[in-house]
Amino acid sequence: MGGFFGNAASHWWIILLIVILIFGAAKLPALARSIGQSVNILKKEVKDGSKDEATAPESDDPASSTDRK
Repeated sequence: MGGFFGNAASHWWIILLIVILIFGAAKLPALARSIGQSVNILKKEVKDGSKDEATAPESDDPASSTDRK
């Protein structure tokens, strides 16, 4: 009667078992580390990108002086 969310814990265990079977237990720490590094890089780039947009000078000229033909 709980539906999908009533059995959510058992679903996660099944997904974890499938991931272990596919990647192997030895590769999981390296996989988790690389995902963590990717998330940190993404957060840093998003933070730096928002600073760059806030400090970028706005120009009405669509052709920038740095454009080369």
